[in-house]
Amino acid sequence: MLAQLIEYCNAIKISKHSPKIRHLHDFDQNTMSTQQSADPHQQHPLAGERMSGADMVVQVLADEQVDTIFGYSGGAILPTYDAVFRYNDKHRSADGKSPIPLIVPANEQGAGFMAAGYARASGSVGVVMVTSGPGATNTVTPVRDCMADSVPIVVICGQVPTHAIGTDAFQEAPVAAIMGAIAKHVFLVTDPERLEATMRSAFEIARTGRPGPVVIDIPKDVQNWEGEFTGKGALPLQGYRSRLKAVVDNHLSDDACERLYKLLGAAERPLIYAGGGVINGNATKAMRHFASAYGIPVTTTLMALGASNTKHPLSLHMLGMHGTAFANYAVEDCDLLIVIGARFDDRVAGDPAGFAPNAKNIAHFDVDVSEIGKVRSVDWHHVGLLNRDLEDLLAYGQRTEFARDFSVWHEEIAALKKKHCMNFDRDSDLIQPYAVIEEINRRTGGKAIISTGVGQHQMWAAQYFDFAEPRLWLTSGSMGTMGFGLPAAIGAQFAQRDRLVIDIDGDGSIRMNIGELETATTYGLPIKVIVFNNFGDGMVRQWQKLYYKGRMSGSDKSLHRKDFVKTAQADGFEFAKKLDRKEDIASVVEEFVNFQGPAFLEVIIDPDAGVYPMVGPGLSYDKMITGDYIVGRDKPATDLPGPSEMF
Repeated sequence: MLAQLIEYCNAIKISKHSPKIRHLHDFDQNTMSTQQSADPHQQHPLAGERMSGADMVVQVLADEQVDTIFGYSGGAILPTYDAVFRYNDKHRSADGKSPIPLIVPANEQGAGFMAAGYARASGSVGVVMVTSGPGATNTVTPVRDCMADSVPIVVICGQVPTHAIGTDAFQEAPVAAIMGAIAKHVFLVTDPERLEATMRSAFEIARTGRPGPVVIDIPKDVQNWEGEFTGKGALPLQGYRSRLKAVVDNHLSDDACERLYKLLGAAERPLIYAGGGVINGNATKAMRHFASAYGIPVTTTLMALGASNTKHPLSLHMLGMHGTAFANYAVEDCDLLIVIGARFDDRVAGDPAGFAPNAKNIAHFDVDVSEIGKVRSVDWHHVGLLNRDLEDLLAYGQRTEFARDFSVWHEEIAALKKKHCMNFDRDSDLIQPYAVIEEINRRTGGKAIISTGVGQHQMWAAQYFDFAEPRLWLTSGSMGTMGFGLPAAIGAQFAQRDRLVIDIDGDGSIRMNIGELETATTYGLPIKVIVFNNFGDGMVRQWQKLYYKGRMSGSDKSLHRKDFVKTAQADGFEFAKKLDRKEDIASVVEEFVNFQGPAFLEVIIDPDAGVYPMVGPGLSYDKMITGDYIVGRDKPATDLPGPSEMF
């Protein structure tokens, strides 16, 4: 086994000159080339035509089936913007619709998050098109956010002419240097003959493997250059493709299946811990089938909400720092932990040595070899395609007629969920945010797309909403980027036109990109925006109360004079209301959700409403704080994080 692992690691070594390999999924031989044609030998209808570089960019976007571009114009990207206009004008449908509409935000950061929301909600590559200098640098945060959460986007940046690069020309920025540290890959196109192939390769890299953002920096003279369009071809990414192939070829053997089923057969309390890789790898159905076949309870990370239907009796919802108490207690009690597409991050395993303390064995499925043993040693592992491998695992179990009765564990799970259920002060005269979410959830039934900003409202939404399917939950997980919610909701609405999309936001978070309210109304998007206003940065204040003796340094915004309702009205929201009476929750929420068009609701909530449960940074689950209304196991939180602990 050791020899096999060494051979495998050697097969996928990463060259410093090739794209970083991230989480791998849905990869086969066909994805190594452009998706523009099912038949690689079929000639492109435009092959041989002379085009400008800008026209080639747009034609490749069309070939890649891009149906929406998010971006803001500027001098260095004008040739490509003009090409988009001309392409849409030429190919406009009979009803006047453009095939590739260009959506203009208030800020390039908004464009980046719109593309991310589009990609998260659809599973397709989101596209951003911005100008040089500040246009490009304003996308830095979305690019890093997408890298951290494995979201596929392609960012097309204009750049100053090739001869001016390095001269500090007007609106020049070293995009390759800036983005190289945070993107999956960056291309600076200085040879116009390679522009067409570079565009196709960018999409290939973004969508294959562990998805991520790819940046293409295109000088203005390259956009204006004219040459022959070939309609095929990609860059020679031999190292990248060979590493992907190594993972594809690493099938789950019968011997590996037998060893895992022996672990499962010896277990009394097995538990699946699923991460965002399950959704990225389109492995939701396979995981659900495996869990259902043997009655294995499932808990998910923040990024995997929806991988397991949260209404299922064996679903434990979310684990971790602000996970449900019953999920965290199940992790403490389990004797076999099956990890699928998760990475033991610090929000889940703050104390790696104390994580799942009673687990006699830990099994780990992943598609990124670097995640195996990175944080926590495991007893069994397999690196491959999650969807295929879980199907093969189940097929082996059915073929060998594996059977196991976990009914006693099921009873324990039901008891945990009943005793340690989520709860809050239901008798308070103040509006509790949890009650508002419960009312929205009752009306949407776990089928709405929920986008969030970052802060307390993000965790309340994660805890109290149901998710029947994957790709309904859009949030900035690893980066925790405030201002994400509103533009991501806009992008999601473009991706899923017929879905109800709701942005759950906070008064602090929405300020970051509040200019995008106008974008929603400009394009007539029926998104619903709700702002929980506690007049401050609630999550920061909660930590300041717990760990900094209540010193509210920079987090109290009670003296700020923002009128959110008037702001929404000024930006064209016909439905813009404030909810400040508890008795009006049901009626106002009904009106808000059912309004035909963009709707905005500000909710004045209890400023002391907290996020519980809470596991302090660096602590194990037995130190979990459950607050006043969630029943805990009465284990005292004796260890407090020091001043240098991570937020």
